[in-house]
Amino acid sequence: MSEKKYDIEERLIDFAVEIILFVETLLSSKSASHMGGQLLRSGTSPSLNYGEAKAAESKNDFLHKMKVCLKELRETHNSLRIMHKAKLFHKEEKVVGLNNECNELISIFVKSIATASKPKVIS
Repeated sequence: MSEKKYDIEERLIDFAVEIILFVETLLSSKSASHMGGQLLRSGTSPSLNYGEAKAAESKNDFLHKMKVCLKELRETHNSLRIMHKAKLFHKEEKVVGLNNECNELISIFVKSIATASKPKVIS
């Protein structure tokens, strides 16, 4: 995930794939399995929900779906933090990289939601 992409949908799909690959490499333990399942759900959800947001039926529907994406990204961020602190992985640089990308995606969604929430100014 070294090169940054500006197509948010592709970036979310790449993030979901990286989450899947990361979960497949977790330690074999009850806690890693539990947290891995949680991470798998929340980490792949934003890409799917963003696809729904692009097909929103109204501005409110769009905002709602974008907020769901943000909520799932924040859950993913916390899951990664827990897994990092509990050392449930083999390669620390992988969890750090995923967390950095997750933070960047959160920032993008916060800004996008704020922009989309502004009333339109008619001049």
